[in-house]
Amino acid sequence: MDHDLPYADSYIRQILRDCRTVAMVGASANWNRPSFFAMKYMQDKGYRVIPVNPKEAAAGNEILGERAVVSLSDIDVPVDMVDCFRNSDAIPPIAHDAIRIGAKVLWLQLGVRNDPAAAQAEAAGLKVVQNRCPKIEYGRLSGDIGQMGVNTGVISARRIRRV
Repeated sequence: MDHDLPYADSYIRQILRDCRTVAMVGASANWNRPSFFAMKYMQDKGYRVIPVNPKEAAAGNEILGERAVVSLSDIDVPVDMVDCFRNSDAIPPIAHDAIRIGAKVLWLQLGVRNDPAAAQAEAAGLKVVQNRCPKIEYGRLSGDIGQMGVNTGVISARRIRRV
């Protein structure tokens, strides 16, 4: 399976500009998990990120100041993007729920790809990104971080612009 799906920078940039509220399925309260880093980064860039984590929600916990919810249907505000930190096999019901709640984008994290679920979401009018991280894409497109998600070491006096 080809995991290097080509997406135009303009496509990614428009998604990142248009989306302000993100539901992060699989968000972790554990500070050393990738979803925790991604959530914090996106919050720092002005996004509202709502963690979807049944275990944390059942305990009444927050993750990075946001109340965790059991499922997408428990979110009481419009969701622009559903960002999935789940394995590829878990995506079909998440895609279905993203469509049902009226999300605009289904975003599958690095290493996550499910073409039938992506096609279902696209047929319902959602934009889809697979095998990418919005944190890394935001940083790459804004000049904040390089393609691999790390500081490039390039020193610059230019201001970082908002994607």
